[in-house]
Amino acid sequence: MIRLDGVGQVFDGREGQVTALEKIDLHVRGGEFVTLIGRSGCGKSTLLRLIAGLLPPTSGAVQVAGEPVTGPRRDVSFMFQRPALLPWRSVLSNVLLPVEIDKGDRNKAEYKERAHQLLELVGLQGFERRLPHELSGGMQQRVSLCRSLIRDPQVMLMDEPFSALDALTRTELSEELQRIKMELSTTIVFVTHSIEEAVVLADRVVVLTPRPGRMREVVEIDIPRPRSLGQNAHLTEVAEISGRLHALLAEKAPDELQAVGEARPVDEVRQ
Repeated sequence: MIRLDGVGQVFDGREGQVTALEKIDLHVRGGEFVTLIGRSGCGKSTLLRLIAGLLPPTSGAVQVAGEPVTGPRRDVSFMFQRPALLPWRSVLSNVLLPVEIDKGDRNKAEYKERAHQLLELVGLQGFERRLPHELSGGMQQRVSLCRSLIRDPQVMLMDEPFSALDALTRTELSEELQRIKMELSTTIVFVTHSIEEAVVLADRVVVLTPRPGRMREVVEIDIPRPRSLGQNAHLTEVAEISGRLHALLAEKAPDELQAVGEARPVDEVRQ
């Protein structure tokens, strides 16, 4: 469903060029749930923007559903860290916003029916006419999730969507997301800084090196679903994989080790 071949991204800064990503080769199967983890600044969000067509790669090629990505696509949705709901619009009209921007191939009545189905799916039936300020943070993120699903995307890109929520709401939404994914068979690429969240949600976890972001390792998660941050976080399998991922994130790449060695004081080297 998603192919990145030799992808690199370089930005022009005030003090010269900055390489955000380098030599990314990633293939995501249809219906797969892949999480991306890595230190801050390693290019995780940039990688999502490349897949979404919001940013052209400096090098390499990006494909979705067998087609080159040359710009934003109707079949790819993007969910951000914050809900980004329009405060003057109701829950229902916020969910329908993408339809108004891009009318698509279905009439408004069909989309409205779909919006009601999605709101029921996430437990927000009866809140259709509420405004965002009348909702909790978790409820707002549920509205954002419905908005991401309104056009039945083949691919969902999610950039730390639960990071600002309390632990209990985060657990509830992660379970909700898994249930929706299993029902709709949507392909999901999910960025998180939580290793436990990455393990509980994913079919595979991609570990990126510090900038420039490269693929250090891809770890398969062979734990039966459904999974829960609350109930499964302390399972032996989750603990073992989490420990492995912690070690990968802490491990320095060969070029980093060389730089550290070059920077060591002479006295320290002699000792």
